[in-house]
Amino acid sequence: MNSLGILLAIIIAAACVGCGSMNGSGDWKGSVNRQVNQLGYRNWIVISEASFPAHSRVSIRQVNANAEVPEVVDYVLNALELTQNVRPRIYLTREMRAVQNDFAPGIDQMRQKISESLHGHEPTELDQQSLITLLESANQNYDVLVIRTPTALPYTSVFMELQPGYWDAESEDRMRQRIRRERMERLAR
Repeated sequence: MNSLGILLAIIIAAACVGCGSMNGSGDWKGSVNRQVNQLGYRNWIVISEASFPAHSRVSIRQVNANAEVPEVVDYVLNALELTQNVRPRIYLTREMRAVQNDFAPGIDQMRQKISESLHGHEPTELDQQSLITLLESANQNYDVLVIRTPTALPYTSVFMELQPGYWDAESEDRMRQRIRRERMERLAR
């Protein structure tokens, strides 16, 4: 190969690394482990069903998993539970509850399996379009990890918005109230 061919190969390899997609599904767990350890507050993880749209933004990384949604959700939650820096706020699509088994055979069993895979987390339900909008807004500034599964049932994607693992919303509210109270006391003097 001449030097121009080598240079072209290097440029193509660099472009593939920058695209954020990891297409091999054989080592999806290793990819997930590496990436989960890099994610923090305001990052998102989506465990998607097969028809979830691919994204081209650099801030969205994709891993292809050779496991169904519930198994991947369980694996990701186990990985997150090993970290102290983040905890997930879980969202399910509102449409998943409305899909009937007559039109999507296996959806009843899938709903049950997803529920069991959530490790006791109480999910919030939103319309899928609202979740996509939240995701698109987040990826303007923050990283998103999409783990694509072969699950072929509609609306079975699970969305996780990462929150601080060592600081919860109640603690944040109390701190903000204290700051406002101290500011008001200073102004009153």
